[in-house]
Amino acid sequence: MKAVRLHAYNQSPVVEEVAEPTISGPFDVIVRIGGAGLCRTDLHIIEGQWVEKSGVTLPYTLGHENAGWVHAVGSAVSTVAVGDTVIVHPLITCGFCRACRAGNDMHCTSSAFPGISIDGGMATFLKTTARAVVKLDSSLAPKDIAALADAGLTAYHAVKKAIPLLYPGTKAVVIGAGGLGHIGVQCLKALTPAEVIVVDKSAEALELARGWGADHTVRADGSEVARVREITEGQGAEVILDFVGEGGALESGIAMLRRAGYYYVIGYGGRLVVPTIDIISTEINFIGNLVGTYNDLVELMALTAQGKVRLHTVVYPLEAALDAIHDLESGRLHGRGILVPEGA
Repeated sequence: MKAVRLHAYNQSPVVEEVAEPTISGPFDVIVRIGGAGLCRTDLHIIEGQWVEKSGVTLPYTLGHENAGWVHAVGSAVSTVAVGDTVIVHPLITCGFCRACRAGNDMHCTSSAFPGISIDGGMATFLKTTARAVVKLDSSLAPKDIAALADAGLTAYHAVKKAIPLLYPGTKAVVIGAGGLGHIGVQCLKALTPAEVIVVDKSAEALELARGWGADHTVRADGSEVARVREITEGQGAEVILDFVGEGGALESGIAMLRRAGYYYVIGYGGRLVVPTIDIISTEINFIGNLVGTYNDLVELMALTAQGKVRLHTVVYPLEAALDAIHDLESGRLHGRGILVPEGA
């Protein structure tokens, strides 16, 4: 089968032929990929930022944002059948540790992360397990919803944690209206009464954000902190959702935060440097976010079925993965890039 493989850090992946995965355990599920999302994390993987955390052995197949159809199942799988349309939770989990039993799939002590720590879904087939697949209505096209498996899930998870803070009259700032941020805007509008302020460098992205329900849009041109403080009457916002996390976004975002506000770090790549005296004297809070739970993904699919979350995607053939990567690197890709294998 075809797969997008990383052979060396700081070098472009290659599309090449590899062996198809096979069933080896009773709960294994092999998914025929209908769409694999391209994430900025894939760029960070190529840059080598995940070397120490992933422990992956090169070469391996990228792709942690996947949807498709069940191709084969192990002997104990009863929740899905061959031919079912599914979206795939990013992690393979044990189901037995304390985190799994509490529903916190992303903190499983015996997990694997296809596309990061083992072979992922930028390929014809992906091997996962029954715990990771969410069965969908057969009318859904995997390429149309694949980006919800990580970008959507991560945005939903962060917004869900912020819900208790966003009562009527509050304001939330979304930094970055790209592949994750545009879903975050829609989740905020669907789940909270807060006014949503979107900050982005791109005029086109801000125009799209207005269509998704943003109440205010602010161009990140050096004047964004002053503009946000003006919109918030000099107080700053109760919640910042930072979908960028690098390139000056953190410094600007912290300056937009109200006393006792909450800063959700979702995008990454930069360094968070805050004097501790600033943290204690204002009681500001910083929250990390790692994908989301299985139930978060199920809830997000319900919101999508209700028409409250829509994806802005650009489809590329799997063989054109390098074109998609270059478009993402250069800022030409707005929304989420989706790789589709031939014949899917």
